[in-house]
Amino acid sequence: MRQRTTIPDSDWRDGFLFVGNHLTLDFLNTRPVQNGEPLELLSDFSALLRWFHAAGLLSIPEMANLQPQGGSVAARRTLDAMRQLREKLRKEVLAWEGGAHLHRSTVEELNQLMAAYPMLSKLQASGNAPSWELWFEPRQPEDLFAPVADSAAKLFASVDHNRVRKCGQCVLHFYDTSKKGTRRWCSMQLCGNRLKVAAYAARQRLHANKE
Repeated sequence: MRQRTTIPDSDWRDGFLFVGNHLTLDFLNTRPVQNGEPLELLSDFSALLRWFHAAGLLSIPEMANLQPQGGSVAARRTLDAMRQLREKLRKEVLAWEGGAHLHRSTVEELNQLMAAYPMLSKLQASGNAPSWELWFEPRQPEDLFAPVADSAAKLFASVDHNRVRKCGQCVLHFYDTSKKGTRRWCSMQLCGNRLKVAAYAARQRLHANKE
């Protein structure tokens, strides 16, 4: 009988997984595997809006402004295109983690998306030390591509691919920000404890065999 595995509540935020330490990887992780079956978290346009809100990319008023468009052709097209982009990025990230170069088609697609739906910048006054921030104005469903494309481009351009990995125990991806850079699991609650228990059992068996 297959052992049932339930993803711990601590790894979820408003119904979505955030264990990747990078927006693009959290985007890939919107289609995890639970109990041996793929689980589509971006089930409809409303779910897509909720993920953007959970990721800190949309405010409640911005969600409300886009929500009435949920049944529109543009919304359905955007949801489908987002899912297709996610799966293309998943394949690209898997190869990139292994040291492969980016496919030209991926570079071109991201450039086209960033040109059509660019992120904006602003100077935010905050006391004596103003801060520079990126932002986007979501007026239509397609504008949601802006932060996703921007994040993917920055992942490939500025993150060490040796620290981006698929978990050794599941399908989730993560960016290893630990000091040693030797992490092999997506989260302690989900897979880390299981790996540590397995390693401990292996050491015990090895010790027993030496006696």
